[in-house]
Amino acid sequence: MGGASKRRALTEKDHGSSTGSSGNSRDATERSAPKSIPRLDGNRDPIPTNGGRLAIDYSRPQDLKNISEALGYAGWCVARGLDIPDELPRRPAKFNSHGKAIKVMLNTFNVDKFPSQVVYQYDVSWGQDTDDSKRVLLRKIWNSKAVKEALGEPSNLWVYDGNKLAWSGMKLVRSETRVEVDLDEEQGREKNEGKNKHTVFVKYTRRVDFSGLQHFLEGKAAYSTECIDAINFLDHLMRESPSQQFTQIKKSFFQRGESRFDLGGGIEAFKGVFASLRPCLNDKYQPSLTVNVDVANGTFWRTQALGRAISQAFDCTPQQFSARYKDSLRDWRHSPLKKDLGRFKRIGVSATHVEPYTQWTIDEIVELDVHTATFKDKDDKKWTLYQYFKEKYNRQLMVNVPVVRVTKKIRKAPVYLPIDVLTIDANQRYNSKLNERQTSAMIRFAVTLPMDRWNAVQTGVKLLNWSGDRYHQHYGLKINPSAAVVDGRLLPLPTSHFGVKSKQSTVAPKDLIQGRWRLDERQFALPNSDRPIRAWGVCVIQGRSAPNPVQATKFAEQFAKIYQSHGGIIQAHPHHGQKPWIGIGNLADGGEMVNKAWTAAGNRYQSRPTIMFFIVNDRNVEIYRRIKKSMDIRFGVVSQVIQSKHAITCSAQYISNVCMKVNAKLGGATNVVRSAVIPKINPKAASTPTMVVGADVSHPAPGAGSGEAASFAAITMSNDVNFTRYWAEVQTNGHRVEMVTTANIYDHFGHMAKNWMQRLGRGQPPERVIYIRDGVSEGQYAAVLNEEVRDMKAVFAKLGCKTAPKFCVMIAGKRHHIRFFPQQGDRNKNPLPGTLIEAGCTHPHEFDFYLCSHVAIKGTARPIHYQCILNEEGAWQAAEIQQFLFEHSFQYIRSTTPVSLHPAVYYAHLAADRSRAHINDSPVSSGKKEAQAQNVRSSTGSSGRRVEVAPLQPMPINSGIRETMWYI
Repeated sequence: MGGASKRRALTEKDHGSSTGSSGNSRDATERSAPKSIPRLDGNRDPIPTNGGRLAIDYSRPQDLKNISEALGYAGWCVARGLDIPDELPRRPAKFNSHGKAIKVMLNTFNVDKFPSQVVYQYDVSWGQDTDDSKRVLLRKIWNSKAVKEALGEPSNLWVYDGNKLAWSGMKLVRSETRVEVDLDEEQGREKNEGKNKHTVFVKYTRRVDFSGLQHFLEGKAAYSTECIDAINFLDHLMRESPSQQFTQIKKSFFQRGESRFDLGGGIEAFKGVFASLRPCLNDKYQPSLTVNVDVANGTFWRTQALGRAISQAFDCTPQQFSARYKDSLRDWRHSPLKKDLGRFKRIGVSATHVEPYTQWTIDEIVELDVHTATFKDKDDKKWTLYQYFKEKYNRQLMVNVPVVRVTKKIRKAPVYLPIDVLTIDANQRYNSKLNERQTSAMIRFAVTLPMDRWNAVQTGVKLLNWSGDRYHQHYGLKINPSAAVVDGRLLPLPTSHFGVKSKQSTVAPKDLIQGRWRLDERQFALPNSDRPIRAWGVCVIQGRSAPNPVQATKFAEQFAKIYQSHGGIIQAHPHHGQKPWIGIGNLADGGEMVNKAWTAAGNRYQSRPTIMFFIVNDRNVEIYRRIKKSMDIRFGVVSQVIQSKHAITCSAQYISNVCMKVNAKLGGATNVVRSAVIPKINPKAASTPTMVVGADVSHPAPGAGSGEAASFAAITMSNDVNFTRYWAEVQTNGHRVEMVTTANIYDHFGHMAKNWMQRLGRGQPPERVIYIRDGVSEGQYAAVLNEEVRDMKAVFAKLGCKTAPKFCVMIAGKRHHIRFFPQQGDRNKNPLPGTLIEAGCTHPHEFDFYLCSHVAIKGTARPIHYQCILNEEGAWQAAEIQQFLFEHSFQYIRSTTPVSLHPAVYYAHLAADRSRAHINDSPVSSGKKEAQAQNVRSSTGSSGRRVEVAPLQPMPINSGIRETMWYI
């Protein structure tokens, strides 16, 4: 990477350079944090600040969130004060010419014209009497008559970000303009002792000159802070008019009259429109700007009484909630109820016991009830809530339920309000994780076929009304309402091979292009020869839907029959043949249930079981994790969990799917792909020792309890020449630390790299490594190279490698809104597997592309966005990378379909999810808990505080489970 990090200078005199900021700025290390929720725009408000405000500091990622995907790697380097690395891969001079040329319409719309005249940027700040955490209040002040007159509106239209930045095409006479606003007077209300008077300070900070952006697009100049200034302004310009008409959440807009879809639990969903501006290589292969428009699906709190919302959230009656509350008072601090009630924090509510209604923000639902929550009135008389409401309002309050503490204090004391007088305000986003039932409902609501989605995109374009937008007209922004149509490629299909004894040893091309093939009469390309099933058991967990002994026996017989028909190896026992131990498991035994089953199966064969099956009654994640923790950690043996309904049905297709997973866990592989294209692109590819590495860091879902929960890092590594099998290592990764920590790379990547060199490399490292990283944003690309790749290279050095492998680093992104609408697709009009797009939505100069390698079973296919951020010594040609990523999607080891992401990343997802079963505080029958804790940070860690996170319980070293695909 480039030179040392350096902060951008942010001081500028009024007549100085075109970049800079307010001289009276707050500390640049200060971060904004959620505070309260306004009543109109659905977003959380920032924490109030003291003193002056910094207009914008590009070294702070929060200030560029709205244009995060518009900068590219080079743009983020400039924003962070880093040198743009010389080795940053540029867009190849030639596009991929393999396969078939196709036409694809995108949900992107070209910017035909953007401003050419200079725009002036201003820093907006407020007097000490204004609570600048309330965005609705700030917007009211900004829209006041006094401010409009002082700023020359309506003849001069201002663009305002709703917080601290504003832009104008006219430069104010003074460098700082001060405006006094009396909202009570303007709104014709009785004056309230001057409490609604505010002072606004509008201070000039910099010129926004669009020539730098124009020169960058034309390739005449490098990326600069002027480009960021221009894109930042254009992004706000594009959103100014819609934000005044609709509920805005980040880059999405929701009509307030839109029909709702009930998700249950007091949550509802409705659709809106997403719009984002970014530089791109357009459909005419010209660097320009484009606007990505897509459907937005938002989740919101239902507007209803708070008590009813709580009953819906907990799926209980008020009486049941009261009983749960009283039970939780024994240890309120550690009670699940307190944790679950955390999802109601920062919700805006209205108190309905007096008119006009008073608006508040929930700080916390506390352990006090209406008899124990007290306050003093202005005469210093002490009241309980119950007494006060009965005497003042003649209102009988609900007892034996907790009360609400709001964020505002009166006479420096907390304000408590009873649940039964509060109503949740409208248009508030629901930020916590949806439960399984809500998630299922949300999928049904959000999934739409391509034609329906395209119609919704067109509706969104009409809603945004670019041609009639007076702000666009004022500043000279023109967006083409016709979508971009690009030249794409349909990449050549690989050949998918199964075992030589299969009736059909290869998959027909028509099945490959349809994205689905059958396993019938096919044998695995690689059976479990090294780990044949010698001893095994089936534990039937008791319950209402558990299979009876006859049904359990039939399932075991069918599994053995079908597994062997696919080439799987089950060795016959001298006394028991191929029949497993079949017994009963009782959940009341806790972790000992697994121990009893394990011991019984081992005693039957007088041998350590090769694999254990557990038939469970439902999809209870806690039971699943309890089983996996005992098997993975305590016994070090792979296991397979089966739902009872499938064991009873005993479908051959279902059992074949189970066989793929079992075979993978025991050392086999389902199929192997062969390429006819890569040898033509790179004849030395097959003979070049190559390692594939995947990584993903998963964070706790938002909501109650996430403030202390661990993040999990998973690293996978190919362990055969066909790249079909992968080792996986997992570990906690601190609290919301984005980058895989150095300790995790040394311990876990190092362990796998050593094995690779011993088993595949004959003591030597690979010549090249392709590292596919998931889950990072553009702002973290530099950290991937400066931290993770640096540490991986250090590992090879520690292993005695004189020459480090040549690294190619690909970032795989799926959190984007680009969709393909091909002229010729599958029966649902989705793109066919292998659809590659290199223009129309890609970066104008950097090497990225969108690849759809799968078939969407439901809804509209989402392609994967791949960006190459390192390709040392050109070890990989662009077309080779694209074909490599596409072809490997056909050998995902546990399905008979191509997958959207490269399997190395998919396996990292699976391993990270399984790692949650290995945490120290999960129920387990035995095993000493680790006292050691991880306390790690990363340069891109989003947590502003240090949280101790205990490491996972380790899997046994000598059991061999770490060498298997235990996570499948």
